Amino acid sequence: MEKLKINIDLVLPDVPDEKDACVQRIITTLEGRPGIEKIHVIPGTANTRPQLCFHYNPDVITLAHVQKMAEQAGAGITRRYGHLLLEVEGIRHQRQTRLIETSLLRNKGILSAAVSAAGSVMIEYDNEITSEEKIEALVKKEGLQIKAHEHKHDHDHAHGGIFGKNTELVFSLLCGALLGAGYGLSYVADLPALLCYIAAYFFGGFFTAKEAFETIRKGGFEIDFLMLAAAVGAAILGSWAEGALLLFLFSLGHALEHFAMEKARKSIAALTDLAPKTALLKTGGQTQEVPLEKLRKGDVIVVRPHTKIAADGIVVSGSGSVNQAPITGESMPVDKVAAANPDADAAQMDAKHRVFAGTINGNELLEIKVSKEAADSTLARLVKMVNEAQTQKSPTQQFTDRFERYFVPAVLILVALLCFAFVVIDEPFSRSFYRAMAVLVAASPCALAISTPSAVLSGVARAARAGVLIKGGRPLEDLGTLTALAFDKTGTLTEGKPKLTHIVPLAGTDETELLKTLVAVEALSDHPLAKAIVRDGLEKLGNTPIPQAQNMEAVLGKGIKATLGSSIIVAGNMALFAPLDNAEITTAVQQLEAAGNTTMLIRKDKQFIGIIAVMDTPRKEAKEALQKLQQTGIQKMIMLTGDNQQVAEAIAAQTGITEARGNLLPEQKVEAIQQLAARENKVAMVGDGVNDAPAMAKSTVGIAMGAAGSDVALETADIALMGDQLTLLPFAIGLSRQARRIIKQNLVISLGMVALLVPLTIFGVASIGPAVMAHEGSTLVVVFNALRLLAYKER
Repeated sequence: MEKLKINIDLVLPDVPDEKDACVQRIITTLEGRPGIEKIHVIPGTANTRPQLCFHYNPDVITLAHVQKMAEQAGAGITRRYGHLLLEVEGIRHQRQTRLIETSLLRNKGILSAAVSAAGSVMIEYDNEITSEEKIEALVKKEGLQIKAHEHKHDHDHAHGGIFGKNTELVFSLLCGALLGAGYGLSYVADLPALLCYIAAYFFGGFFTAKEAFETIRKGGFEIDFLMLAAAVGAAILGSWAEGALLLFLFSLGHALEHFAMEKARKSIAALTDLAPKTALLKTGGQTQEVPLEKLRKGDVIVVRPHTKIAADGIVVSGSGSVNQAPITGESMPVDKVAAANPDADAAQMDAKHRVFAGTINGNELLEIKVSKEAADSTLARLVKMVNEAQTQKSPTQQFTDRFERYFVPAVLILVALLCFAFVVIDEPFSRSFYRAMAVLVAASPCALAISTPSAVLSGVARAARAGVLIKGGRPLEDLGTLTALAFDKTGTLTEGKPKLTHIVPLAGTDETELLKTLVAVEALSDHPLAKAIVRDGLEKLGNTPIPQAQNMEAVLGKGIKATLGSSIIVAGNMALFAPLDNAEITTAVQQLEAAGNTTMLIRKDKQFIGIIAVMDTPRKEAKEALQKLQQTGIQKMIMLTGDNQQVAEAIAAQTGITEARGNLLPEQKVEAIQQLAARENKVAMVGDGVNDAPAMAKSTVGIAMGAAGSDVALETADIALMGDQLTLLPFAIGLSRQARRIIKQNLVISLGMVALLVPLTIFGVASIGPAVMAHEGSTLVVVFNALRLLAYKER
């Protein structure tokens, strides 16, 4: 697909030009991201806002992702561009998807269109030119039926006819039966045999002819038409049996291809079925069963033992274990308890209070306050993103698409020349024409077209089932090529729950006074370390009253300042007070940090009144997960953290990290990723998807942990580990490597078969019959080979 260019209106006041610091930060953060070619500013006028102009490749990155990245980088944007994801019926095979894409792109306002053989259509559009209603009408014009989201269909429109989705298979079998009957009758009487062959042509060529007619009517061209032409050519030459055999095997191959691909589709569709269709709504002490769509944020639902939870929410009554494996991939049930303050922001709640739609309640009755409506639940967004992922092409698929653009015309030229071989060599036209038709069958790139999409579809489906969201073919392939991983420390390699470990009063200040001062100031901050200090400090102080601080000012990556009474309190790391000319304090800090603690100095006005230390312990599974990653071939694993170098090295020693880099600001993490990528070629950044978004954007693959509980992580990462567990990472990398192996095998099979058959048919060694058998056989082999990914298990 060609590179696209879009202009996103900036909502930044008084942005004069490209030299503005905010705009420069946005450009620096986003440029170099896979799929983004260039970013520049179009200055605003008296009547228009300034705009960021993005040059991007829609095969690599979606417009919605570009907009999300712009927001993450700090740009407020207007919503001029939209994207629409539709589930449709009526796509018969992979090659048809390119015809639909081409047809949709001819319409004004449609910026990009990506269609999956599994039945997903993703369209990005300019809503100043077109609308969702117009786009849906265009999709229907392509002969596709848009699935209703509110209910299931009990029938299938994909192929029409009285047999529903099995119509093509039944027609194919009828073609085979008539072919056999005709062959048998040919030894008895010619006319009945001919009538059987004609009937076989009808049933075998029905869908091929129907599709060819629709394609030509739209000004397109489909390789199936050439198959039909080859069959008609065989009939003209009197080779009715061979023509009928071609149509029988071709239609049977397509029918079996649909059957095989349906397995992958059903694996993804099973995600939708995780959520129940109704919920028990509690109102005024009574419960009533209501459709899921009627639940609203703030409603309270009752979940009985051993039933599925209907909505994302907060436990307000009851306690018990919940099986979260359908969403997060966790093997063990997770204990849940009622929240003390269920009205607090759900995103800030501890995991033990939050539940997800589609998970399974244990032995106890739970009451849950709904935090998200059905359409916005984690499960609903997971299903939507998996469907989007099907439409994103992998690098290999982009290569095969480019290859086919040149290969198909070359085959047509070769076939045309072979039709006139009788002019050069001594043979009748009928023989030259027959050879040309055989070559046409042999060189048709059906297996090549389906080889990569089938593997991507199966890989994405298998990953989703294990609690890993892989957003398309590119990250699926890239993940398997990695040799280096960069990890954020807090919440990724560690528990993310630091504890107050040491309190060292200075200058005659007692411990209680120091803690009161520190808690008062840190209570104004929402930094994880501040919350830990406040939590543990209040526990130590008991019922001691805490004074009120004000005028808090954060110093990025270093600490905070605030006013407490008439004093200025400054709390932060050593860098905040550099240069520090106090040997006693420096020695005390160094000793604490050597043990892996993060230290903080507290200064009241111009006098240091204390040192405190906090420590974040490594995750229990971190060491084992990193050992597994080394076994998969990841040789370089580095940790990037804002904590000091000694803390970083202490955690690295406990987890098995090969290199630790501390004292890094967010922009320095980005630089570290760029340096690592220059050395290792491909590198992934593993973090929480929030604070690490700029570094993740610069990496080959951005991987977010615990995405089920984070909307931002779910939206911004290339790969989202739904469960908050590192053990999903070796599984994801192993699956990716298996997918890459299968894709390579499929390419060898599909291209190898063409390379073998074309010379054999040119020299007359193979006729139409063997050529079509090998051709359709190779198509089925690559599809079933790809389906092996659905059964992938981590070794």
